[in-house]
Amino acid sequence: QVQLVESGGGLVQPGGSLRLSCAASGIIFSRNAMAWYRQAPGNERELVASITRFASTNYADSVKGRFTISRDNAKNTVSLQMDSLKPEDTAVYYCRVQWTDYWGQGTQVTVSS
Repeated sequence: QVQLVESGGGLVQPGGSLRLSCAASGIIFSRNAMAWYRQAPGNERELVASITRFASTNYADSVKGRFTISRDNAKNTVSLQMDSLKPEDTAVYYCRVQWTDYWGQGTQVTVSS
């Protein structure tokens, strides 16, 4: 079955950095677009960044210039490098096989001093 396992969340001060990783199994990873979403308390889940099978990327306006999504098809992983973090980036971050019902379990990111 399809499994997506996220890692790398945690507590960081404003202005700091974190790197999230998502390890995928049960799919032909190189043929799928992947994405990161996030959901803050009381908010709907929103798209943060996506990357196509050809490595074209797309970002939410709120994270452009601060976050970078990348993929490693040899390792079946997708990563999200998050720099210049702000308190409003606090959320549970989810990995998704884009345009499917396959989601990871989520990893908490908290930006606070």
